[in-house]
Amino acid sequence: MSATSRAPVLAPFRIRSFRFQWPADLATSWAFEMETLILSWYVLVETRSVLMLTVYASLQYVGTLLAPIFGVVGDRIGHGNLLCVMRAVYATLAITLMTFTFTGVLNPVNVLIIATLMGIVRPSDLGVRATLVGETMPADRLMGAMSIQRTTQDSARIAGALTGAGLVATLGMGTAYLMVVGFYAASFLLTLKAGGAVSARRPPEDKADARPRDALGERPASAAGAKARFPQTAVFDGNVSARPSPWRDLKAGVAYVWTTPYLRAVMCIAFLVNLTAYPLVNGLLPYVAKEIYLTDQTGLGYLLASFACGALLGSVVLSRIGHAIRPGRMMIVFCVVWFALVIVFSQMRGPAGGITFLMLAGLAQSLCMVPMSAILLRNTGAQFRGRVMGIRMLMIYGVPIGLLTSGPLIARFGYHTTATLYCAIGLAATLLIAMRWRADLWRLDAPANTR
Repeated sequence: MSATSRAPVLAPFRIRSFRFQWPADLATSWAFEMETLILSWYVLVETRSVLMLTVYASLQYVGTLLAPIFGVVGDRIGHGNLLCVMRAVYATLAITLMTFTFTGVLNPVNVLIIATLMGIVRPSDLGVRATLVGETMPADRLMGAMSIQRTTQDSARIAGALTGAGLVATLGMGTAYLMVVGFYAASFLLTLKAGGAVSARRPPEDKADARPRDALGERPASAAGAKARFPQTAVFDGNVSARPSPWRDLKAGVAYVWTTPYLRAVMCIAFLVNLTAYPLVNGLLPYVAKEIYLTDQTGLGYLLASFACGALLGSVVLSRIGHAIRPGRMMIVFCVVWFALVIVFSQMRGPAGGITFLMLAGLAQSLCMVPMSAILLRNTGAQFRGRVMGIRMLMIYGVPIGLLTSGPLIARFGYHTTATLYCAIGLAATLLIAMRWRADLWRLDAPANTR
């Protein structure tokens, strides 16, 4: 019996690039969570406005509109190289904000400006790192690898939230940001190593076959065949142009998603949960902690950590049984369960009940979102992974829309009513999507249910 058979959970670590990428993603996720908690609490305390809190949280997602472009860039220059550049940007911005803190010039305006700059790049990080996993991982280890990769986010929400709250309370904001900068620097260095391992692992045939690709990234047998398939593609001296424009690459990626029914269905669910579920269990938790539960930063850390504990448990479970599940069915079922649990959480009047149901909601969230990522990576052609995951990250734009809409609704109707309305819309829309694409998401022989 092989080592992989004895320890299937650890099988992805036999890939050298993954051994560097996992700790790099972990350090990045820890920095993200610490930074979000520190700054969201700072904005809420300094401005005393839930509207400004939702503005800050929304600015972190402004770059979702550019996520498909990041996918095109990653397909062109390599996803490891792109990830290195992105993480260098995080470190630079964190150093800037830390300097503002130590020099005493920090104010909410500075925070919002930094959040905007970070928000241009940060939303694409999850998509690029997932694409890098799909690029390097054999198909039989993909679900396990995605489950392990997901633990970087879930564990960060536990440790990052608790650590961030404790450091600010005991040592001050500037010292807390020293750790944030340290995590970003470590993630950059480890990502450099992971990118080098990916380049070394590329199969020889990819390097040897220098024939240019057509508009869908395939190598045509002849120029005539390419021109017949894509008459708009430039042909010079009997060869298809090797470097079509980025805009054409993007259009080809969008067309690929739009004409593939199960991909379109997955994108609809991704947008839905970002619009109606994530604002309630992420961006609005500082408001719940301060105004509903009347607690402080430590209480907020416990709320964030409870959701992450449930999500981490889900990721661990999937790393053990992921090879046996039907991803499409699991995604639909646990999307419904997730919304139902958030409805119950929104009615809790104290932190004890809130923490319990947040943990259960986190478990359901993980059992929904990990299969979603596996569907996209397992069934997408290699030449399209970056663009498809970029479009998937575009769906995160539902979060700022949901956050900005929730501010006035909470001010007018209250948090409990607003949260119930969001979840009711989410449940109804999920069921409609399941019925509309039943053949593509629920049937056992559907591509979305490939094991």
